[in-house]
Amino acid sequence: MNHIAIWVISFLAIAGVIIQPFKIVEAVWAVTGAGLLVISGLILPGDSLTGIAKGTDVYLFLAGMMMLAETAREEKLFDWLAAYATNLARGSANRLFLLIYLVGIVVTTFLSNDATAVVLTPAVAAAVKAAKVSKPLPYLLICAFIANAASFVLPISNPANLVIYGSHMPPLLHWLPQYILPSVVAIAVTYVMLRFTQRNSLKEKIGTHIPIPTLSQGGKTAIIGIAATAIILLISSAMDIPLGMPTAITGILTSAIVIIRAKKTPWIVVKGVSWSVLPLVAGLFVIVEALNKTGVIQSLTAFLHQSADRSVTGTVWGSGFMIAFASNLVNNLPAGLIAGNAVQVAHLPEIIKSATLIGVDLGPNLSITGSLATILWLVALRREGQSITAWAFLKLGAVVMTVALLFATGSLWL
Repeated sequence: MNHIAIWVISFLAIAGVIIQPFKIVEAVWAVTGAGLLVISGLILPGDSLTGIAKGTDVYLFLAGMMMLAETAREEKLFDWLAAYATNLARGSANRLFLLIYLVGIVVTTFLSNDATAVVLTPAVAAAVKAAKVSKPLPYLLICAFIANAASFVLPISNPANLVIYGSHMPPLLHWLPQYILPSVVAIAVTYVMLRFTQRNSLKEKIGTHIPIPTLSQGGKTAIIGIAATAIILLISSAMDIPLGMPTAITGILTSAIVIIRAKKTPWIVVKGVSWSVLPLVAGLFVIVEALNKTGVIQSLTAFLHQSADRSVTGTVWGSGFMIAFASNLVNNLPAGLIAGNAVQVAHLPEIIKSATLIGVDLGPNLSITGSLATILWLVALRREGQSITAWAFLKLGAVVMTVALLFATGSLWL
């Protein structure tokens, strides 16, 4: 009965995160679900703290990245970049669409998919505003889809990659031959499908000769901070150092330098950060810790082991798609934690681990709550006065994600 109660509370909490009844923010549902699990005795307080502690690196990473992004936004760095991008498009909506997509690939690859959601979304919003685009959503959708499609180019491209492999992360020189082709395929197919589905909205002419504003000293410092963060993340990944603390230090340090030099109050930056994301993640970690008590990891491990003994090929396809869709039910970070533990315990062939990772990274393109990056994108979207319903995103994601996942998984055999 306890196991059933855990699953019911977890399901309702995650459903609240996805559906957002009464327009209550996602964090409230996740924290409420976690609280109910503790209050009802279904998970011990000590175990809930253990679950929260497992997310420490993620909290630090997000805090640093959000501080960095908010500092850059406050210093009008995004407006400056937007003017340049719009002028490069030379009045072509298709060219602007491609430029934004290419920038999204670079940001995701070297700064992570969460950074794409936090940093790129305001920049794109500024760009389409500068270009006087009447339908900005297609361009903003790029930030959500490329954040997941390009998230396995490098180990640092998605925190979920670290979750899948745990302490057994392949060296960079082993990672690249294994994932570079599936990454290229996922990125290319996602672009083709997204471009095709948005073709009618990209027929309008956009503004040209946008005045390029003068970049403040704070904006220049923010650029240096973003570049330094990318370099530090690459070095940390190569040295197998957790990414959270380096990101937090560079983000907070950059913000502090900008604030001090501009003689501004820190409250300007602090109040602009979406801090509710942190309790949301903490609540999800507690829910996963409770689900672990139901034996889900042991059952999944046994299932994968038996399936691999029967057919490795079938297990590759099955595990990839199963985890892809499961990521949209419980978010890919908790799903990655569960799948990663199961995969490591089962000692499965490397190709099955690769399919599982691709499912965790690419699968969240199905729904608005599939990954933390997409949730962050949704928060950023609201700040820019834009919105999209869960159903509208699901209809688009069902086409874009499914096709990309088919091709990316199939490329594992090439």
